[in-house]
Amino acid sequence: MADALMALPFLDLLLQAQTVHRENFAPNRVQMSRLHSIKTGGCAEDCGYCSQSAFHETGLKATKLDSVQTVLARAAEAKADGSERFCMGAAWRSPKGRDMDALTAMVRGVKDMGLETCMTLGMLTDEQAQELADAGLDYYNHNIDTAPEDYGRVISTRTYEDRLATLNTVRSAGMKVCCGGIVGMGETPEDRLGLLLALANLDPAPESVPINALVPVPGTPLGDSDPVDPLDFVRLIAVARILMPTSHVRLSAGREAMSDEMQALCFMAGANSVFTGDALLTTPNQTPSRDAALFASLGITGEGG
Repeated sequence: MADALMALPFLDLLLQAQTVHRENFAPNRVQMSRLHSIKTGGCAEDCGYCSQSAFHETGLKATKLDSVQTVLARAAEAKADGSERFCMGAAWRSPKGRDMDALTAMVRGVKDMGLETCMTLGMLTDEQAQELADAGLDYYNHNIDTAPEDYGRVISTRTYEDRLATLNTVRSAGMKVCCGGIVGMGETPEDRLGLLLALANLDPAPESVPINALVPVPGTPLGDSDPVDPLDFVRLIAVARILMPTSHVRLSAGREAMSDEMQALCFMAGANSVFTGDALLTTPNQTPSRDAALFASLGITGEGG
């Protein structure tokens, strides 16, 4: 099915994807999310795309875990700017036990503001996952990055099976799954399709599916990769929407390099969430003023609007 979808004429594929989208979501509504780095750099993983890996010389300075007060202040700013979802990311292989009290306090504080919550902290034990779930964490993000067959080219310090085990741990604790990948890392078209199939074949499929376009970072092994053709990227969004009809398909990293027209096609293809704010962890994001102008021109509002 996926091969046949990718082979459809472009406009036929977009029509099918938009039809599926409207059967499951309100039209012209996009969830506004904010992603904040609560602990930056010094990560013990060697992901070939990441500026935060301790294996790569990117000039990024590692920081300690933010205070609860700092994170809640950033969440309040995000809500004031119209975000409905607040995501917290830490550059860890996995959190330490000593960090859990602060992490759960962050979750409870953000939840008390009425925001949907998400965290990405690396691998979790069963106990850690349950602590986060008990604190009220809505989503846990743990991307598979690329197709299973391509995974070893991108990262060697953690296996694909490790990723699946963490996703199972998250599910068992009762949280929803945010899981997607990155394109433009030098993968083949077959790998891109394999990524979408791997996501769609998770049981159940992730409720949240971020599709990232690589933001090349000098000093990383994949920093000189060629970008994906814009129309090919839109096709991926459309196929993701059709394969995972009830998931939020998140137009994530790389938007600052996308034209307004490309983003409009992505929304037509079924993308219904974006990250707002000036940065995504350590890479640039589309500016709020450009977002506001784009959404106004397209007649798009937030899901709560």
